[in-house]
Amino acid sequence: MNFLLFETVSDFISFSMTWISSNRIRKLYKSIFYRRKEDFMVNKNNNEEKSIEFLIEEKKLKETLEIINKEMLVYINKRKLITEYIVDYRKNVLDEYRNDEDKVIDYFDHERYVKEEAFKTIDRRLKELTILKESPYFGRITFEDKEFKDIENLYIGRFGLTPENTYEPAIVDWRAPVAALFYHGSLGDATYKSPQGEVETDIIGRRQLIIKRGNLEGLFDSEIDVKDDILQMVLSNNTSEKLKDVIMTIQREQDEIIRKPREKNVVVNGVAGSGKTTIALHRVAYLLYNYRKELQDKVLILGPNSIFMEYIAHVLPSLGEVGVKQETFTSFALKEIGENLDIMSFHEYLEKLVAKDEELLKDAKYKNSKQFIKDIEEFINKIEDEYFKVEEVKYFGETVVGIDEIKELFNKHYAYMPLFRRSQKIKRILLSKIKDKRDERVWLLNKEIQEAKAKLTSDERVIEENNLEFTRRLRIREIVREVMNSKEAIEAWLNNETIMNIYNNFNHNKQLNINDLAPILYLMIKLDGKKASESYRHVVIDEAQDYSEMQFKVVKELTGSKYFTIVGDVNQRLVKYEKSAAMMDIHNIFTSEDAEYYNLNKSYRSTFEIMDHANNFLNEDKVIPLVRHGAAVEIVNKNTEDEYVEEILRSLEEFNKEGLESIAVVTRDGNALERIWSKLRQQVHIVKFDNEDVIYNGGNVIIPSYFAKGLEFDGVIIADFKENAKKSQNEDLVKYIMSTRALHRLKEVIM
Repeated sequence: MNFLLFETVSDFISFSMTWISSNRIRKLYKSIFYRRKEDFMVNKNNNEEKSIEFLIEEKKLKETLEIINKEMLVYINKRKLITEYIVDYRKNVLDEYRNDEDKVIDYFDHERYVKEEAFKTIDRRLKELTILKESPYFGRITFEDKEFKDIENLYIGRFGLTPENTYEPAIVDWRAPVAALFYHGSLGDATYKSPQGEVETDIIGRRQLIIKRGNLEGLFDSEIDVKDDILQMVLSNNTSEKLKDVIMTIQREQDEIIRKPREKNVVVNGVAGSGKTTIALHRVAYLLYNYRKELQDKVLILGPNSIFMEYIAHVLPSLGEVGVKQETFTSFALKEIGENLDIMSFHEYLEKLVAKDEELLKDAKYKNSKQFIKDIEEFINKIEDEYFKVEEVKYFGETVVGIDEIKELFNKHYAYMPLFRRSQKIKRILLSKIKDKRDERVWLLNKEIQEAKAKLTSDERVIEENNLEFTRRLRIREIVREVMNSKEAIEAWLNNETIMNIYNNFNHNKQLNINDLAPILYLMIKLDGKKASESYRHVVIDEAQDYSEMQFKVVKELTGSKYFTIVGDVNQRLVKYEKSAAMMDIHNIFTSEDAEYYNLNKSYRSTFEIMDHANNFLNEDKVIPLVRHGAAVEIVNKNTEDEYVEEILRSLEEFNKEGLESIAVVTRDGNALERIWSKLRQQVHIVKFDNEDVIYNGGNVIIPSYFAKGLEFDGVIIADFKENAKKSQNEDLVKYIMSTRALHRLKEVIM
């Protein structure tokens, strides 16, 4: 092709963009414009002249940014008109109905709802467009629809964009079904799900684009592969203080899990750095995008602690999703229990767990066992059979309801109800029977008094009427007093204790800890019919390896949700209560629903050297690290505390000089943290994470292993002691957790 045939570069680019879409030159496009990742990556800073592909993409980006700007102006005008309308309407309503407050309130509330909902939609769209201006899209997929023989180029972005009065999208939302082709993993035959069914395609090309601040920084043609240079580049960057949303680098195996249908229970057992949390959060965004009507404001995410929840809090909003409830299991459970419990703090509990407190470990192991569930079920059955000692209901000595009739109410008519709700229902029935007898006696008394008055002469009535009325009142009091007596007799055997008293008796009045929250709620569910205070239709559980079977049962029955996304790493349990984690037995715990299990053993977080070191602390289920090399892991032994602290300080300085932005000194427990921090704080600024209320904002931190779970840092310095450090051939899950927090640098300092 002769470039001199075109008057300007722009003319050539316009022709080229039309040309490459032509079905007749599909093969020529593949041979000229498609390059394997091994061939090149085009970068705007290359000294070589920009390639044709780069010029084409720059022109496309410019056109897209113009569309975004026009759309923003449209939405700004819409927002302005709605704002003016609301202000004028309110003014008119207030003037017209100034003297009628009820009408003002009615009209005002209705208008506020309708218009402010429209305002929210427009405002949300403006925020999305503002984000798109920075980076409209990150990829392009070129494919042929096999049925219609059309070749399409689709640009994939964080949000979709279809200009008003048009039908062709300028940008396709990454959550749209067709966008699955971008994450397919290879060229050639592929399908995606449309409303009309499976669509067969032939993927011709896949292009990754790097756009920052509205400028094209580079482009890259490749298949999805964990060794992609772009993935390597993203992973090689320093982490921010928050978890990234990584829609550009989602891998095929991750994307397949994210796009599983809503009516699926998904269980992901992934090694440290395999993207478990990323999968969970992006699955929520995907589900809300595709099933918004069913799931809006009905999704619950349960995380391990408040530090982790704050760490991930921005991801869903950055993907345009709000209204998702995010809580720890502890806060969720305490809110549902609704009482101020005298409970061991989460921090104290974890400290004792890591320190291997014998009494706590014994208690925790029991309450995480199947035997505990069996015991509490037997306890509930015993309550069902023996709790209420049925007595007949009497009124003025007359049997109103017999024992057999009451038992029939318990065991037949209302057997479907939880015991304590059943008892309250039966109590109302019995009291109603008493009141019927009361009304009958009052009616007979009134009839008797009226008949007595009718027999009196006029003169006798003057003398006796007051006496008769006084007698009637006395007997009414007797009737009412007997009602109270009967009610007290019923309550003496039909009232129940509080659930907390019942559980404390079962628990032998031991101090409560996090392991007691689930059984307390379980008793509330089984005896009181307790339901969650809000309605949920999908629940996500992160760090699920720490959940007991009882906790899973409680979350399911309390929320009433049929569908779950459960992610965890069985190797990140602080203590192995059982050989197999409960999360791997969900299909038996959730007996009415099936579950799909996924094992992810590739780690994208850390360098090969770091993950190879972490593998030393596992006996099985070894991690397969991404081949991204870095500095070797250092292990330094010191004999004195001064040398120990000096080495940690030297390491911090070294990591800072290397440009690492987030560095963590990770200790095994809080006692070790306090021992070291008191020395470090005198010579360096370092934030101490000793409770869940601390907010992570990057920089140098010192943190115990149990609070570091789920977090990641550019560099990690493990500060351990010989009495705790085990030989590498022995399994040490805490050391595994500590090691896998590091992205680029890891060092162990031991004394």
